[in-house]
Amino acid sequence: MGKAVPKAIKLRAENFIKLFPEKVSKDFAQNKKLLDSFKLPFSKTDRNLIAGFIVRKMAERST
Repeated sequence: MGKAVPKAIKLRAENFIKLFPEKVSKDFAQNKKLLDSFKLPFSKTDRNLIAGFIVRKMAERST
């Protein structure tokens, strides 16, 4: 069993995927840089969770 991801993190990640489908990727580090570039008030933990969830969703879409 994996970790549970909070609903707020899932919603934010899905919004980023909808708004910026050409910018998000399967690379965690690139997604972190993308989130940092928006200068949003995410904590380090939230930013990492969002970036990781984006990676997971992008991997699901490609298979």
